[in-house]
Amino acid sequence: MVVFWLLIGFAFAAFVVRVPARWLGIAALAIWLAVLGVHLSMPGGAVARAIGGSFAGWLVGGAVLGLVLGYRLLLRGLSRRAGGGQASDPVAVPEAVPVVGGDRSATMSDDELDRYARHIVLREIGGPGQMRLRGANVLLVGAGGLGAPLALYLAAAGVGRITLADDDSISLSNLQRQVLFRSDQTGQPKAQAGAAAMGALNPHVTVTPLMRRVAASDAALVAGHDLVLDGTDSFAARAAVNAACVEAGVPLLAGAIAQWEGQATLYDPARGGPCMACIFPVAPAAGLAPSCAEAGVVGALPGVIGSVMALEAIKHLTGAGQGLRGRMLIFDGLYGETRTIGLTARADCPVCGGRGA
Repeated sequence: MVVFWLLIGFAFAAFVVRVPARWLGIAALAIWLAVLGVHLSMPGGAVARAIGGSFAGWLVGGAVLGLVLGYRLLLRGLSRRAGGGQASDPVAVPEAVPVVGGDRSATMSDDELDRYARHIVLREIGGPGQMRLRGANVLLVGAGGLGAPLALYLAAAGVGRITLADDDSISLSNLQRQVLFRSDQTGQPKAQAGAAAMGALNPHVTVTPLMRRVAASDAALVAGHDLVLDGTDSFAARAAVNAACVEAGVPLLAGAIAQWEGQATLYDPARGGPCMACIFPVAPAAGLAPSCAEAGVVGALPGVIGSVMALEAIKHLTGAGQGLRGRMLIFDGLYGETRTIGLTARADCPVCGGRGA
């Protein structure tokens, strides 16, 4: 125990005279190695007994301390990588007002670095990609089956500013698939309850509830965002969102589900892809595309397609991998099959005018 108290006294003296951490670490390593040497060369001797402990005990204790210090050094390195070498200061949560692009220059706090560590160590995302997520501003239309997992994963991923638009209220029949809500929230507006759940999951994101539908005339609203995600459940609602996105020139990540099947794609005529009207120019005939309320939907299916959409949103915002522009992913949950088909823009499209053709 003599060495233990010597180390405590040495550390205190070094703190008082402000010895650089590097030299303090070197000195501590030298003492630890010396203690190991004594226990290894003279086990049970007078010196070893004066030091206290055993070779195995000092070895394990030093290894644990080394792991802790290594983890701290890793976090510090990630902080420099993410913030361009600047000091890591706590980041205040911005006001709950949509701002295009957000703050792309601020440095992530230690709490954010720890929270997003699994993203930051991915080669395709890294610190720069996480900063792009942090500075992104997205519009999520619909807080239902698809919107529920989307909302949670976008917030968890650290997408800086999210507008959640929905004009509906929570009902008991929603809870079989809409995992964003709880039983005691029935009757509450989905946009408000969803925004609260997202903020509770990640206090570093700003969520703005919008308790109304997004109409075709909402191009100005859409233009204030980097990406729109459509989780609505009717052809008319999807067509309106598509029209607003085409006019604003903002990419639209859209999904749809029915019974056991779902699909997801990225409509982006401003950058060479088709819009929704290129692929679905007219509404389906009555009875051909019944709603979930009419035809039913297995509860886990929105989670699958919503998670795919969240993944594609993260890829789009960070620039990772190959997205779904010009492609549609189709999932058959009943038979466990997935396929992807190519999509092309129509030169005679009445909505986008074949911009992506």
